[in-house]
Parts: sequence; structure tokens; C-alpha cells
Amino acid sequence: MESDTTVRRLKPFGTQNYVAPDSDSSLARWGGNGYSGDPKRKPEVSIYLLREGLAASLVSVFILVLWGLVHLSLLQLVIGNPTGEFNAGRARRHLEQITSVGPRPVGSQENEVLTVGYLLEQIEIIRVETAAGPHQLTVDVQHPTGTFSIDFLGGFTSFYDRVTNIVVRLEPKSGAQHLMLANCHFDTVANSPGASDDAVSCAVMLEVLHSLANQSTPLRHGVVFLFNGAEENVLQASHGFITQHPWAKQVRAFINLEAAGVGGKEVVFQTGPENPWLVQAYVHAAKHPFASVVGQEVFQSGIIPSDTDFRIYRDFGNIPGIDLAFIENGFIYHTKYDTADRILTDSIQRAGDNILAVLRYLVMSDKLADSSEYRHGNMVFFDLLGVVVVAYPSRVGTILNYIVATATFLYLAKKASRPGNGGGRYVRDLACATGVAVLSWFVTLLSVLIVALLVTLLGRSMFWYNHFYASICLYGAAATGKMILIHTLAKNLYYGGVRLVELGDLYFDVSLLLWCCGLVWMTLQGLCSAYVPMLMVAFPLATRLLLAKEFKHRGASVKYSVLYMLGLTLPYVHFMFLIWVVFEIFTPIMGRSGTEIPPEVVMASLLHFIYLARSTKWILAGLCSVFIITFLLMSCGLLFPYSGSPDSPRPKRVFLQHTTRTFHNLQGEVESQDSGLWMNSFDYTGIQHIIPHIPEINDSVRTSCREDRPFCGYPWFLPLKFLSKKNWYLPAPEASPSSPVEFSLLSREETSWGTVKMVFSVKGPSHMSLYLKPHRGASLSTWSFGDGTPQFDLSGEYFPPRDPDPAGPEGMISVAISTHYFFGPDSRTAQLEDILRRLPTWAFPSSWVSTYDMYRY
Repeated sequence: MESDTTVRRLKPFGTQNYVAPDSDSSLARWGGNGYSGDPKRKPEVSIYLLREGLAASLVSVFILVLWGLVHLSLLQLVIGNPTGEFNAGRARRHLEQITSVGPRPVGSQENEVLTVGYLLEQIEIIRVETAAGPHQLTVDVQHPTGTFSIDFLGGFTSFYDRVTNIVVRLEPKSGAQHLMLANCHFDTVANSPGASDDAVSCAVMLEVLHSLANQSTPLRHGVVFLFNGAEENVLQASHGFITQHPWAKQVRAFINLEAAGVGGKEVVFQTGPENPWLVQAYVHAAKHPFASVVGQEVFQSGIIPSDTDFRIYRDFGNIPGIDLAFIENGFIYHTKYDTADRILTDSIQRAGDNILAVLRYLVMSDKLADSSEYRHGNMVFFDLLGVVVVAYPSRVGTILNYIVATATFLYLAKKASRPGNGGGRYVRDLACATGVAVLSWFVTLLSVLIVALLVTLLGRSMFWYNHFYASICLYGAAATGKMILIHTLAKNLYYGGVRLVELGDLYFDVSLLLWCCGLVWMTLQGLCSAYVPMLMVAFPLATRLLLAKEFKHRGASVKYSVLYMLGLTLPYVHFMFLIWVVFEIFTPIMGRSGTEIPPEVVMASLLHFIYLARSTKWILAGLCSVFIITFLLMSCGLLFPYSGSPDSPRPKRVFLQHTTRTFHNLQGEVESQDSGLWMNSFDYTGIQHIIPHIPEINDSVRTSCREDRPFCGYPWFLPLKFLSKKNWYLPAPEASPSSPVEFSLLSREETSWGTVKMVFSVKGPSHMSLYLKPHRGASLSTWSFGDGTPQFDLSGEYFPPRDPDPAGPEGMISVAISTHYFFGPDSRTAQLEDILRRLPTWAFPSSWVSTYDMYRY
């Protein structure tokens, strides 16, 4: 039996046929919510849907703003009403004292003498103060020597000699068999006072030690507070502790305090491995929780070129832990701007409250005694606006994900199985709408990439670095406008005459389908982050099903809109919060690595709302105007990427070395020698903005990689050449450090099984790098570092099977040694100081003196 309601069926573009569908038409009955009546009549329900869609987004933004204001108020209340347990004022004094000595690179007097002396002095004060209490405090200063291989930054082997660890053991006077480890590092990179990375963590640990030592109730287990003095040398001191210190064998779990920004909130971004009880302990005890399994999986994927002592304790100690880091304002991380005054006291109080509470909980826990018994899989964990943390085992998450996916497919299958040809039409409509959605994503991505290419060709890359909202105005306007345009064309040319509410319902199903596909794929990959698409599917679907009856009664439409909006609020607010965290972390990182994350992906979740608007021409006109204005401002150079403002610095990072290079032939004679100022740019703009200030550093002194020389013949401290291929070498007088490197071949022995054993002696400053490059026909089989197996980097520089040059240099192997004078009188020269004075205020140079000596054998 045919319906007497006339509507327009979905047809290819340009089709003008009208049909009278039967009563089970897919457009008339999607989800039981079809509207029957005169097609020319204004569909009131679509107005409510438009309101609910826009309102859900607006409420999400409003809640985020409200959360920010409340969060700041709560932080101020914490400071105004201290708990009496953690004293942020005393921790701040520790921070100011530690940073007052300036940069603290490993081997410097500031690191090895002044900072060590201050820490030991404060620890002794705590020991004397608490001697009559129920706890005993033991201090040990360790100077380990060792070597290990690590695949960080492409892979290399690290050797360290007599680095410094201050190890403090707090336990009941009766002793403790099991220990909890708390770790920070007090050393810094060269040229940075390192307030956030990581002096503030050591200040927090000193005050936590003070609080726990003064606790009247005896601890059940002990705590080891490790103040390690060589983390910036690629995690050396932590390796020395966990592999050599006698107390390390009793450590059952750890908390590591780190930084990827300056102040703000500290986020739990790594846990485990496979010890969910640690996450549960944090959830139970932390007073101001902030945790995300998304951050853990992003960090452990290797996308972020960074690592922490967490890796050492996990890989070499086989113990589980929690990794926390400050993430705010990463623009000034590892720069001269990382000073104590930029870290708010409320951040210190917050971190101290959390660390003290979690440590106190763990040292009283039964699970710490035998943590291996509770090692059973990973955890899904995430916080809701920093108020509460949700955590459940990953196996539970897998079951939940598949339940939600199954419910979604059953919901869609029910619509597709309607009798007659209604189900078939629905499947075709859904497939077509999904194709339009995917096409809009592809066209949007292509459009944004074209805009990015234009920006690059105009020489305006990274304009967003100092003007983040300008990137939203340019790329966001282009992305949103293109997406709306595609769907507007589809609505006008393909869906003409179809009721807006039905289109909104169809694209609601498209959104469910696409999120559900992402949910299934991420679950199959074993990703705990699959909870994100799960939320984006479960809450809208549940809300729609629960309110299906409300939808049918126009009298209850306002009630329906309100309830449906509330149902969408939680997943959308959480999703927007995750987006904020991503931008908070990755925008500064993009400035250090020269990459961009296209923001148009953010708009994908709002697809089904586009069809609820009666007209998009004003929206498109507004977006087009925003795009054009921003593009013109960017093209004219008014959006400069860097800033030297003391209040909000956005520095350009460069590495500047005054180096002398010496190359020897097979006979040991000097083949060539030169000296110069070697500059590496660590963002995409290179030195185009520096040339006007220092004209002699331009593309005429741009360097190229010499493949016949280890690491291109330049003194890389770490294997970073794959991150920075833009280098400049300005000739300069010879750099003559007072303690030059001494390198010699002690012996050369040909063994009976056809190998050659060579023994070298090297003496030089505190920081040196050794590069080995076997020639064609030779390979490196063993060495005296690490476990004896040579560790090569991504390009095979340390252990390649053959030389890339078909002819190859003479001999078997090229050996190069570079020295790095990071501190003291040898770290500066007149030529280096002259360049540094001429650099603009918005540039931050990490500068030092270095040498490079290459030998062929």
C-alpha cells in the first residue's frame, strides 16, 4: 500500500524525478523518527535539532571555559588554604636556590659541587629534624660508571664515567624489605637554568621527603628518593642507579617526575607496563588528577622526539612506574627562559599534593610487597576535566568497545532490514552519505595542504608559532569552509526537497558508522585510546535510543532537545579537552621539529550538524572573509613567527658551535683542517629570518653531507642529523680549547679467524662523541661498550654493512671523535660571542665550542 505523502527520493546529481514512496520509505521512517505531512510545510523538528546541535557545541565550549575559571579558583584556594602537609613556599625556596647557580650541565661545578652541596645540606637538615621520630633516613652519594645501548633518537651506545646520584632512603626504624622509588634529575642542558626541567621536581621531592619523614605513623614500606645528576646526558645516572646500586634490588615500583613544558599541571602520561594497580593507586590517592592513556600511547609511539628515565627503570630494572610531566608553555622548555619565576606556586602545591598523596598510599599498600602478582594487562585511564579519573582494565575496555560496536551495527542493521525496498534504499542512502562524508574529508585535507604549500612558497612558514589563533583562522577557516561547501553542494544538488530533519538523522547515522569503524580498528590494534571513539558512539546512540519516544511528540520537543544536548555534552567536552591538550603539547614541539598537525581533522565530528542549517551562505561568507584577511596578514609578513617578549617568549632555537675539524689519512698525517661557526636550525624556516641580522650566515655557506665521513664530518653531540638537514658553516679562526682531545691507537692485532682487533685511547673533556664508519667490505662485529654488540643508528652510521660509496675510501674503517665544551672558559670564544651579540632577541642559541677529529685505518 502506497503512502499519500509525496517526498523526493535520493537521486544522482541533477535528477529531477519525483516519486511517491511507500510507507516504509527510508527517508520517511529512519529510526522511527520520520516526519509525515506536506513536504512544503516548514519542519519544526529540524529547528529543534539545529538548536540542540549548536547548543551541544556551545555548551561544550562554555563548560570548558567554566572549568578553566573554576580550576584556577581551586588552585588559588589551595594556596590560600595550605593543607599543612606539603609546604609549597618551602619548596619554592628550594627551587630558587637550585636555579640560582644557573645552567647545570653534567661535569660542571654548578652541577657536581654547588647543587650537590645544597641538596645534601637540606637532606641533612631533614635527617637531624626527624631523628627522634619513627623513621630513619640514610644518605648515599653514588658515582657509577657504565655503558648501555639505547634506540632513542635512532639508536646509539652511551658511556658514562663517575656521574653523580644522591640517594636517600626513608624507612621505619625497624627497616623495610620493599622500597618505592621517587626520581628527579637536577642537571640541565647547556644554556638553560632548567627550573621546570627538572629543578622544580627535585624541590617538590625535598619537601615530600620532609613531609613523610615527619609523619607520626610509621611507613609500612620504605621510599628511595633519587636525585640523579645525569639525565640530560641521555638517562645515564638512572641507569647507574638501577643497574649498580645495592638498594635497587629492593625497589618494586617508581614515580618519575619530569617536564615537557614550564609549570602548569603535571599529567600522568605513562604507566606500567602491565601493572594496573599503579593507575588505581593514582586514581584513589591523587588530589588533583590529570591523566590520559592517549598521551601514553602517543608518547610511546615515538612521535615525540623525547624520552625520560621511565624507559631506563622499565627496560633495565624491569619495574613498573608512573611518569608525570609538566606540559604547559613548552615554547620555552630547554631555553634560558625556563626560570623559577615562571613556575607558579600553585603548580608546585598541586604537584606536591599529588606526589605526597600517591607515595603515601603506595608505601602503605599490600600490593607493593609483591607487585609482580598484580601484573595483568594494561589500563584504560582518562580524567574528566581534571576533576575525576576514570580507570578500568584494558580487557574490560575491549569487551565494552565490542558491546558498543555491536549495538551500533544492530541499530544500523535494524534500519537496513526493513521490509520491502525500504531497507535497501536506506543502505544505499547511508553508503552515499558516507561517501560524501569521506569525500569532504579528502577534499578538505587536500585544500589545507594546498594552503600550507602556498604559505611555504611565500616563505611564511610557522607564522602560527607566535600566533596560534591565526592558524585556526587560516587553516581552520579553509578546512571548515571546504567541508561545509561540499555538504552544502550535496544538500542542494543531491538532497533537494528532502526534509532537513531526515538529512540530519541520516548523517547522525554516518557519524555513528565512521566512529564505530574507528572504534573497531583501534580495538583490534590493542589501543587503550579506543575509549575515545567508544564515548563518541555510546553516548549519542544511547541518548537517541532512550529519547526515541520524546522525538515523536512535538509537544515534548524542547524537552527532547535539552535531554539530547546533555547526552552529547560529555563526549564532546572530553573530545574538545583532548584536542586542547594535543595543541598544548604539540604546538611547541612543532616549532622544534618543523612539522604541523592539520587542524581540519577536528571538524570531522561535527558533520551531521551541517545539514540542520537552513542556509550556509552567510557561514561560508564569514569563513571566506576570515581566511582572506588572515592570508593577507600572513603574506605581508605581519604575523612574525617568533617573539623575544619577556612576558610571552616564542624563541627560535638554533645550535651554534665554534668548531675545529681535522681529517687524517691512512698514514696518520693531517689531510685537511678547517675551523668555523657551525649552525643548525631546528625548525623549518632555517635562517631566513636571521640573515638580515647576520648577512654572512646565508645560503652561500650552506653545508652538504659528506657521505665518506662519519656523521657527515660534523660534531654532532647526539645522532640528530636526520632531524636537522639545514646546516650552515661560516669559516672562522681556529678554536683552541685549553684541554684538547688526546686520541691514539694503542694496538692493532690480526686474529686467527680473520678479524682485526684495534684498541684506542681517548682523553678529553666531560662530553665526547665517538663515530665509527666501516668501509666497503668491512663490518664491525664487536666492541667493548654495552653488551659488546655494536649499536647503529637509523642510517647505519655506527654499524653499516657496507659503505654507501661504491668506490669507498681507503682502509677498513673511519673513526671520528668529537669533543664538546659545554661549560667553563673553553666554552666561549671571541668569534662565538660576537655572533651571539648580533643574534636577534627572539633567537635562542644553544652555543658551545667543539672539535672533530677523523682517522682512517
